[in-house]
Amino acid sequence: MISNRAFAISGIAVALILAVAVSPFASTEKDGLEKVAEQQGIAAADKPVWTASPMSDYVMPGVAHDGWAGATAGLVGTVVVLGLGVLLRRLLVRRSS
Repeated sequence: MISNRAFAISGIAVALILAVAVSPFASTEKDGLEKVAEQQGIAAADKPVWTASPMSDYVMPGVAHDGWAGATAGLVGTVVVLGLGVLLRRLLVRRSS
């Protein structure tokens, strides 16, 4: 039987590998929400909603190669979300004594 810790570590490893290995192959086309907003005439393509995005268009700034820039952004994003999840768990789950 696999322990909870081994299962969690395996899941984290798979998420990190996928974030780095698959993100360079992501489509550059508009996603479904952007496409429908454009079709309905409510897209604000000329006015970005949030200009202070740290990784605009899922690309790590300062990385010259597009594939590496996407892979790095995927890795950083995955690590940030994982860190927030761990932090929330520590704040919300009580330890049994």
